[in-house]
Amino acid sequence: MIEANNLAKRYGDKTAVNGLTFTVRPGIVTGFLGPNGAGKSTTMRMIVGLDAPSSGTVRVNGKPYAQHAAPLGEVGIMLEARAVHTGRSAQDHLLALAATHGIGRRRVKEVIDLVGLRQVAKKRAGGFSLGMGQRLGIASALLGDPRTVILDEPVNGLDPEGVRWVRNLLRGLAAEGRTVFVSSHLMSEMALTAEHLIVVGRGEIIADTSVADFIDLASSNTVRVRTPQATMLHDLIAGPGVSIHSDEPGVLTVTGLDTDHIGTVAGEHRITLYELALQRASLEDAFMQLTADAVEYKASTTTERQPA
Repeated sequence: MIEANNLAKRYGDKTAVNGLTFTVRPGIVTGFLGPNGAGKSTTMRMIVGLDAPSSGTVRVNGKPYAQHAAPLGEVGIMLEARAVHTGRSAQDHLLALAATHGIGRRRVKEVIDLVGLRQVAKKRAGGFSLGMGQRLGIASALLGDPRTVILDEPVNGLDPEGVRWVRNLLRGLAAEGRTVFVSSHLMSEMALTAEHLIVVGRGEIIADTSVADFIDLASSNTVRVRTPQATMLHDLIAGPGVSIHSDEPGVLTVTGLDTDHIGTVAGEHRITLYELALQRASLEDAFMQLTADAVEYKASTTTERQPA
């Protein structure tokens, strides 16, 4: 479990993290989301003692990270996958880490096999692709068989098979009762992997909720109806508080009524329905909508060239 209480970090007159309070619980995958510059990396660094908080506290499995006698067995961390001696092989890198905690060669071999690096275990890490480096970083995080796993952008650079492997790995770790805290910019993947979200912007909490509830915050409860009797259905369901639009023949977009009501009216009047579906926002849509005011760096939307 990770417990942050009023956590803050200031660099001179800039506040990177401003009073974050949250709990990451075991047994589920918790996604950590936010625009660039939101304070995610700084927060993760404070959790594992790489940055000291300006104020507030953070505990992992009941203690500050530095107070754990064998931290690799408590917390597995990947904040920068390329933080490895480029002249060492993957195997030697893991053996060096293992030696600090009395972890045997058998465990090193297990994690090498787990992440799929057996064929390149004796090759220098400096020659690894981005995806291979990610796998080595994940192996390092899992080396101590930790109760809590913290990964920053774990699928960055992985191919589709690797992305699915990470997804199943994280779900499996959570199913074993471990705490899994994952940062990512890939909204589509986070929607498939995480059950809970902590969303930050400009160093402050925007949301601390389930994935489903976060999406609901941005969904407009609009219903899409496709029917050959669109005009008849339109007239039957129109009324106060109901908005109906039709952007293409035979299709109605309805706001103000739920699918049950529309389906009941259609059934009573023997109207054929080809489609009746609630239109929900995607996680990406919800994220963009709810963090719009917290984006620090925005690209221009115009392609107009400036005069020389």
